Amino acid sequence: MPYVNVKVTREGVTADQKAEIIAGVTDLLVRVLDKDPAATFVVIDEVEVGDWGVGGLPVHEYRRRKQAT
Repeated sequence: MPYVNVKVTREGVTADQKAEIIAGVTDLLVRVLDKDPAATFVVIDEVEVGDWGVGGLPVHEYRRRKQAT
């Protein structure tokens, strides 16, 4: 009974995009691990951008620096 938790920044991810992620992750587990899709759980959490960091920096600062290079 797989449980997958996908975290994304809260930046306008649509219901259709979430549905596609859920279907894609489920399909991957079915194909690779032969898991039963009816017993596969996928949860999507949206995290505020201010609560997310990359490379030791808040996301906004990371993106600002990356764009400057």
